[in-house]
Amino acid sequence: MNSTIEELKTKFQQALVAAFGNDYAGVDPMLVPASNPKFGDYQSNAALSLSKQLKLPPRAIASQLIEHLDIADICQPPEIAGAGFINFTLKQEYLEAQLSAIQSDSRLGIPLTKNPQRVVVDFSSPNIAKEMHVGHLRSTIIGDCIARILEFQGQDVLRLNHVGDWGTQFGMLIAYLREVCPEALTTANALDIGDLVSFYRKAKQRFDEDETFQETAREEVVKLQTGAEDSRRAWNLLCEQSRREFQVIYDLLNVSLTERGESFYNPLLPAVVEDLDKLGLLVENDGAKCVFVEGFTNKEGEPLPLIAQKSDGGYNYATTDLAALRYRIQQDDAKRIIYVTDAGQATHFAQFFKVARKAEWIPDDVEIVHVPFGLVLGEDGKKFKTRSGDTVRLRDLLDEAIARFRAYLEKRLKEENRVETEEFIANVAKVVGISAVKYADLSQNRTSNYIFSYDKMLADKGNTGVYLLYAYVRVQGISRKGNIDFQQIEANAKIVLREETELVLAKHLLQLSEVVTQVETDLLPNRLCQYLFELSQKFNQFFEQCPVLKSEEPVRTSRLVLCDLTAKTLKQGLSLLGIQVLERM
Repeated sequence: MNSTIEELKTKFQQALVAAFGNDYAGVDPMLVPASNPKFGDYQSNAALSLSKQLKLPPRAIASQLIEHLDIADICQPPEIAGAGFINFTLKQEYLEAQLSAIQSDSRLGIPLTKNPQRVVVDFSSPNIAKEMHVGHLRSTIIGDCIARILEFQGQDVLRLNHVGDWGTQFGMLIAYLREVCPEALTTANALDIGDLVSFYRKAKQRFDEDETFQETAREEVVKLQTGAEDSRRAWNLLCEQSRREFQVIYDLLNVSLTERGESFYNPLLPAVVEDLDKLGLLVENDGAKCVFVEGFTNKEGEPLPLIAQKSDGGYNYATTDLAALRYRIQQDDAKRIIYVTDAGQATHFAQFFKVARKAEWIPDDVEIVHVPFGLVLGEDGKKFKTRSGDTVRLRDLLDEAIARFRAYLEKRLKEENRVETEEFIANVAKVVGISAVKYADLSQNRTSNYIFSYDKMLADKGNTGVYLLYAYVRVQGISRKGNIDFQQIEANAKIVLREETELVLAKHLLQLSEVVTQVETDLLPNRLCQYLFELSQKFNQFFEQCPVLKSEEPVRTSRLVLCDLTAKTLKQGLSLLGIQVLERM
């Protein structure tokens, strides 16, 4: 079924044609949810925007549109307000019918897309021999949320983890390990990830200070690139060591990815340079082969090149990104490619996108988009660090959230004289701790920096994941208290909306489809978070003002259906955010 706003837009566009002719068939109805309930439920200012074109006063245009609007089954008679705004108020009977229609629908009335496409979502992307840190958190959970929403809409999604598993750093690390820990290059699990990171730092320091070591490291890179057996075996062991550690994090976050690292595209890099040369786009600059595109300058205001091949014959990461883009279009048949990385890489993406377009490697039917996100800040407003100034390990951050909620839960159970099993306590602490971290991030506009605060994210009041989980649990409590099996409520149970809080809740329940469609388009998960937060608020207001179990029929069953639909909507919405619900807390 179509969402309410889509139904109204269709009717509105028909009215535009009926009133003013076929030339207005594609005009935007400019229909949006009303900013204030006193203006109804939806509002259009299309009459104002058409005034100059039609050479008529906006109120006259609005009057003609209303005459041709066939929405008696959806709304009360539309009203003209102010200079020519058209206000729409949904009928109670329409709301009741729509809720009845979605009551037994597993998709809550949200249709699958009519034209599914292959969509690549490139996210997470940690580096081998380095631990995942708080910066990877944002890419991982924002990318996962976007992928979940696209998958729910019926898109064919390829979740790619563009792991940093190639380049000079491996020559540097292998050269260093040959000296200090050669068994790590021949034996699996000879090092844990912490030791590997420590060795990487020491190798980097040595590389920066010792020219002889630099040359040794470069020789190792050449051996790796040419396929020397011992170098490849060492590289594979290092990659596998990191991969196992990454998987611990992904399992904890319940995130699935297909790894396709930088090394995958390495054989394709010469062709990228060759094709750029054939197109006449390459310029030699200080021995490097570069592409210059308008609009990109360095700090001195000089043209900023995209380096396709370095002066020593090596390739830059921009070359890899161009190869990956071509592969995704030509081999994966992607029609939409979404890159989820920090905002600091915005210039890089804008530049290599422009080079790809200049080379005409992006067909007209393919959309490529960079989804940038801001920094995670500490409560002092500075970049989130440990007390010693190191970058916060993602594993430590997640473990801390779980431990903090466990401590709170154990204290509450003691105060309430509740006895629960260790399994219950451990599971609730894990689900709520991880959910709180995810929701705190996703509820922010991703383009902004946000302050990381355990106290705020683990609070059970306000716009937090904990508050939403409690709202879901509240419905399950109604089920237990009244010995109600929501699945046994008849699919055609009559819904009766009598109180204002019932109407408010009903209208909000019907907006999920609109919100999901919006997030699919603008890739801003915080819109879904805000919707779910407001749903929880409206449900709590309804529950406090409208007796459920003590009501007489048919009101009792109707309100039980509202409770069940709220729980289903919360569960579905939280699932799209990558958050698991609990039946008890």
